[in-house]
Amino acid sequence: MVAEEVRGKGKRGLLRIIFGRTTFFILFMALQIAVLAWIYFWLDDRYQAYGYGAFGLVSAVLAIRILNEKQNASFKMAWLVPVLLFPVFGCLFYIFVQLQMETKILAKRIADIRIRTRSYLKQNEAIAAKLMKENRRNANLSRYLSERAGYPVYDRTNFKYYPLGDDFFPDLLEELKAAERFIFLEYFIIQRGEMWDSVLKILEEKAAAGVDVRVLYDGMNSFSNLPHDYPKELEARGVRCRIFNPIRPAISTSQNNRDHRKILVIDGHTAFTGGVNLADEYINRKVRFGEAVKSFTVMFLQMWSVCAFRPEYDFDYGPFLDTGDHFHSPALNMDGYSIPFSDSPLDGEPVGHQVYLDIIYQARRYVYIMTPYLILDDDMVTALTYAAKRGVDTVIVMPHIPDKKYAFMLAHSYYPELMEAGVKIYEYLPGFIHSKTFVSDDEKAVVGSINMDFRSQYLNFECAVYIYKNPVVGDIRADFDETLKKCVRM
Repeated sequence: MVAEEVRGKGKRGLLRIIFGRTTFFILFMALQIAVLAWIYFWLDDRYQAYGYGAFGLVSAVLAIRILNEKQNASFKMAWLVPVLLFPVFGCLFYIFVQLQMETKILAKRIADIRIRTRSYLKQNEAIAAKLMKENRRNANLSRYLSERAGYPVYDRTNFKYYPLGDDFFPDLLEELKAAERFIFLEYFIIQRGEMWDSVLKILEEKAAAGVDVRVLYDGMNSFSNLPHDYPKELEARGVRCRIFNPIRPAISTSQNNRDHRKILVIDGHTAFTGGVNLADEYINRKVRFGEAVKSFTVMFLQMWSVCAFRPEYDFDYGPFLDTGDHFHSPALNMDGYSIPFSDSPLDGEPVGHQVYLDIIYQARRYVYIMTPYLILDDDMVTALTYAAKRGVDTVIVMPHIPDKKYAFMLAHSYYPELMEAGVKIYEYLPGFIHSKTFVSDDEKAVVGSINMDFRSQYLNFECAVYIYKNPVVGDIRADFDETLKKCVRM
């Protein structure tokens, strides 16, 4: 009897493998690759038969088009090499990428929703004028973020910085338990474990009590961390759920654009952001009690609207932006300014990249950077080396134990050029470090999800907060100094 049950389970397991999602995904992808390979070899035969002719002309035309495109020089070079050296393959692949309609549709959805929600993020001109009087350079950066990204500068936000997840996690749970109106979560990674299970228990309780609870996560989770039908499981618990850009068995460039943002908003007055995902191994930073939380609320609702089966263009965000009297407590320290912002890979404006460059070029005494990855374009290499050459103490902290060996090897390829110019590179000995933090001159800092690599700065949806002249900048600097004690200089 036992043997029969085992055989029965074995057959069911085999059937699941044969007819499961993963098998279908692999087979469908293989079919598409086979079709593309057939087209390539068919064209290649004609290339061999008729010489350069038309193929040479097409590659020349595409090369001119690429050179005139509005994009980073490194991306242009990445296209020019295959198009000019391997005309058949390069031209075919370039045309295939440019004809991708899914990416264009997503870009239009996002652009339409941003236009329709612009009224929720209007700049207070009195604050902008006040900043202009105090520091024109930071006012210019705030104008860039307002006009190009759509995010205003605020002057009333209280910050609290958590160097370690052990410090942060208890406060997170307490804030969730205190929620009365809504809880919004948007994360790149959600993984079952102590952290997510504890959070989910509270979310379920709050949903049952009438709190509007919504979870939005990147589609990569369905491929690696969560069941494909996990949204149904959450909906059954009263938690509304959507997936950004689910992984599909189709060769598409849109699969390359992931939602790497980390946003948790509670009742419109408290927000968490930083390097944390909802998995046990991460840490976080927190932005608390302030008008700047409004921007994070709008960021979430914009992406939530985009991920609907039919985009919610006329969704009313107003009720979620009424924060009540949370800003009037005398105990809160709301000095300085802050600009929460997000970055889209589909609008041609590398906002995170530009903010990082601005900090490096404006640094007078020091610029300190923590990042898990270091894959730089020419602009960033030039900025870092120039800062070091003009006497700015330029320091980068990297993990000593990587999570991705290939990315670690790539990072090491940049070390010689940076160090030769005077950039100091340290590696954090205890293990992996996932923080994405800039701090400069004891007056400005950026905390968010944006890594120092091409994927974060050009391909992913990201978010961060720029902070100027708030006391929390000192806390971030102090954490950097403590972290440096556990590092080895390269």
